[in-house]
Amino acid sequence: MGIPGYSADQTLAAFKRTLPRGRAWPRGTDTVMHAALAGFMPTAARFINAARSIVPDVFPATATSVLDEWEATLGLPDPCAGNSPTIQQRRNQVVARLADTGGASVGYFVQFAKNLGYDITITQFAPAQADFLCADDPVYDPFWAYVWRVNAASTTVTYFSADQSYADDALAVWGNAVLECEITARVPAHTSVLFAYG
Repeated sequence: MGIPGYSADQTLAAFKRTLPRGRAWPRGTDTVMHAALAGFMPTAARFINAARSIVPDVFPATATSVLDEWEATLGLPDPCAGNSPTIQQRRNQVVARLADTGGASVGYFVQFAKNLGYDITITQFAPAQADFLCADDPVYDPFWAYVWRVNAASTTVTYFSADQSYADDALAVWGNAVLECEITARVPAHTSVLFAYG
């Protein structure tokens, strides 16, 4: 939904309401003051409406003309983005970087992936213990306490969307390379991450 604009007459009426009161500031439409102000209002209305139209660009999830500036601020694009990411993929990466608070919990990585546009779950492993091991449980050695697995769809597809995509965007883009690259860059140093798809 766009932000409504103002006509020159609406801008003039609003401007006149801000003037001081008194004989020197007549508000009638047949005054010299009105005629002088009315001459400036078409330009003022254009400036105001132009400023209002860039409001959606201030937010990274809807940015278009300032997306390059958002990326430069966050050190993007980087190798994680691939060769030719779509506008929506670029926005997702900017949002994920901005919302990234850091962390090492399962919830942190699930939310970070969601900000990138991926739905994942995480499996944590634990070494085998005699008191807790069941007949069908896998037997892991102690090093598996430092391994975890990201479970994602076999291929995450990002489809063209009329309100989010542009004429030169592909109708569909698939792959999990951005997910792997971004998660691997944030893995706690003492752990190893595996990726499972399907």
